[in-house]
Amino acid sequence: MSFNGQPTGSHSSMREVLDAFPGAQRALFRKYHIGGCSSCGFQPEETLEALCRRNNNLDPDDVLAHIRRSHEDDSRMSVEPTTLERWLKEDASTGLVDIRSREEFNAASIAGSLFLSQGVMQEMMSRWPRDRRIVIVDHMGKGALDAAAYFQGHGFTAVHGLRGGIDAWAQAVDAQVPRYELGR
Repeated sequence: MSFNGQPTGSHSSMREVLDAFPGAQRALFRKYHIGGCSSCGFQPEETLEALCRRNNNLDPDDVLAHIRRSHEDDSRMSVEPTTLERWLKEDASTGLVDIRSREEFNAASIAGSLFLSQGVMQEMMSRWPRDRRIVIVDHMGKGALDAAAYFQGHGFTAVHGLRGGIDAWAQAVDAQVPRYELGR
């Protein structure tokens, strides 16, 4: 079996599964509590089959089907920078929440976005309508879907992650927003 040219069957390594389905770890943790901590983690070279075997003999085909469905959900939850630009013009109530560090936010941000501080989080959870459109912004789009999934888990029904993060926004929409690389 393959997806986007990547082998993704029970004999695939977890590295291959994660390459084909970037949100696989989040999907595994959400349904099976696999991969979220050191006690339930996995190694990149471990096969999906071996991972399933040591986790209550899960059926690898069922696990892979769940990962694929989660991947499709991630795709629906992602929003392109140009779509976000249109949403912001059409609907001033669209919430734009930035989950990067304070330093990153201060250095480069999308106009009107809120830095996700503890106060903003409390306000969102207690006062924001659960059907309000919200877009989560990070640096390159990797953490935004995790945060969006968190808010979905708390009842928000129209939450999205900005595909490619603020970096993609700077490339596609607003070249005035500085691009940057994080130190390694």
